[in-house]
Amino acid sequence: MNDPAAVINSSDQLVVTHEDVDRAHDRARVLDARSHGGLFSRLRLLWLLIGPGVLVMLGENDGPSMLSYAATGARFGIGFFVPFIILTFLMAVVVQEMTVRLAAVTHRGHAELIFERFGPFWGWFSMLDLALGNFLTLITEFIAIRAGLGFFGVPPWAAVFSALLLLYVALMTHRYWTWERVTLGLALLNLVFVPVALFTHPDWHSIGHALSTWQPLPGGLNKDTILILLADIGATVTPWMLFFQQSATVDKGLTTKDIREGRLDTVVGAMLAALAAVATVLATAPLRAHGMSVENFQAADFAQALRPIIGHVGAALFALGIIEAGMVACITISTSSAYAFGEVARRPHSLNLPIAEGKAFYSVLFLCAAAAAAIVLIPGLPLVYVVLIVNVVAVLAMPPALLFLYLLVNDKEIMGDLVSPKWANALALAVVALLTAAGLLFGASVIAPRVLTVLGGH
Repeated sequence: MNDPAAVINSSDQLVVTHEDVDRAHDRARVLDARSHGGLFSRLRLLWLLIGPGVLVMLGENDGPSMLSYAATGARFGIGFFVPFIILTFLMAVVVQEMTVRLAAVTHRGHAELIFERFGPFWGWFSMLDLALGNFLTLITEFIAIRAGLGFFGVPPWAAVFSALLLLYVALMTHRYWTWERVTLGLALLNLVFVPVALFTHPDWHSIGHALSTWQPLPGGLNKDTILILLADIGATVTPWMLFFQQSATVDKGLTTKDIREGRLDTVVGAMLAALAAVATVLATAPLRAHGMSVENFQAADFAQALRPIIGHVGAALFALGIIEAGMVACITISTSSAYAFGEVARRPHSLNLPIAEGKAFYSVLFLCAAAAAAIVLIPGLPLVYVVLIVNVVAVLAMPPALLFLYLLVNDKEIMGDLVSPKWANALALAVVALLTAAGLLFGASVIAPRVLTVLGGH
């Protein structure tokens, strides 16, 4: 991820940078683990290489995503949506595995590869498209943090300032490895939704029945169900994930020998994230009898509504989970914007960089988050529907992003023998087809709602 200008001086001599030294230390530990046999060495190797996949999956379990899952359980229960959410995470694994291979083979970030293979226009287009989507999403992350901390009586300004301070502290390590471990620790708190679900004493027979039969969509196809469907897809598969995992994998220094561990990293992350997502649906499913509506898509409202069912401790854990989801996403999404900017603008872009060497990278990262935080503090800002609509926008922007990814992983000139096999291409095209169909359904729900009436059989 080095900028050529940073490693070659005026005499055309190679210069070893601070970033190179840090990454070399990380690779030395990986090589040492590979050189020894036994279970302990294999586990140590996995520990050293795991990170981007778990981060991207748990990072996508962000504020609007968890609120979408909460709204899903409260409005529609578990019958259709528990297996549907699991399917969306399988889609995410198919997509994100391709970014692992791209990163390991090319040692280039996603935006950088688009710039190199498709030209400056598409490179800047992809970066600006990502930046806009990320900025809208960052606003919803601060909405989630503000609402979650509001459950504990924290004023909005204090909630937003605390989030920015934590983001700044995470950056001050100037070390990818340390940043990754700190963020991973925070991300694993997403699993707090599991005990919250257990507090509701879920009906395991109903869950098993839902998984084995996949019950019909409650109410059929209509504007509300289409909105929830797209929100749940957008809660799992979004453009920023492509840019973040590929760039983070490069920043971590993974090579083609590490692809197997990179895949495992992605699968483990998807399993953990799916567990938290399904737990959130189970936690709010009891609210279905109370007629929750789209006006209740704020974290504090859900926590307050759950208090009579699971008590103050359970409600507080739910609010903490929403805070964590928003905070981890603030860190990862703002980082993906900074990576993309550095790749396209040809500026140094690594979390191994000291502040003095990575001023542009860190400035983009922090200023994007600060601007989004400021918007959340605007008095009277309408929050209703925002978290769902942002996820819908992510779904609508995903097919073009996937097209670039598909073309890159099938480019034999850059991928060599690691081009996508036919079965992987078939799965990728199926994901594109599903996302496109979802987008068309949403368009039909807005432009021609009578079409949905016919499709839904009503």
